[in-house]
Amino acid sequence: MSVPDHDAPVETMWEGRFIVARRRGRWEYVSRARGIRAAVILAVDKGDVLLVEQYRVPLGRACLELPAGLVGDEDDADEDSLAAAARELEEETGYRAGRIEAVGEFHSSPGMVSESFTLVKAGALEQVGAGGGEGDENIIVHRVPIATIAAFVAAKRAEGVAIDVKLLLLLGGSLLD
Repeated sequence: MSVPDHDAPVETMWEGRFIVARRRGRWEYVSRARGIRAAVILAVDKGDVLLVEQYRVPLGRACLELPAGLVGDEDDADEDSLAAAARELEEETGYRAGRIEAVGEFHSSPGMVSESFTLVKAGALEQVGAGGGEGDENIIVHRVPIATIAAFVAAKRAEGVAIDVKLLLLLGGSLLD
């Protein structure tokens, strides 16, 4: 089976500090610059899950998300996904994971973004700080009982908060009912 544009050369149309706009044949898409990757953390502890809410410029509003961050963005090109996930979890939420494991690599919007992320599951959480991110990130941390996650997400959506697609991970079972 032939795939259109499969063998076309990749052309860089624009490059910024964190993203690169590319074209391959007729297809335009965005990639992370400098090979930067991402880690997304599913932090579950005692029947609760940690979520973060922060303003996202591309959306023009706050977004409810799983904690996440870039791998190797702290001038450590050799940083691995688990180390980055542990660092980002503590920075964003104020919780340190006693247990952390990689679940796998996923792609969130493969029709327009080549970026993938490593999903990491964290447990045995210990609160060691306030969280909130670094600098002007202004991250709000939510510790939500898993049993009420659907209602919590619905209430945030009703407030006008955007909902990250990765939260489908937590809503999946209720969507299949």
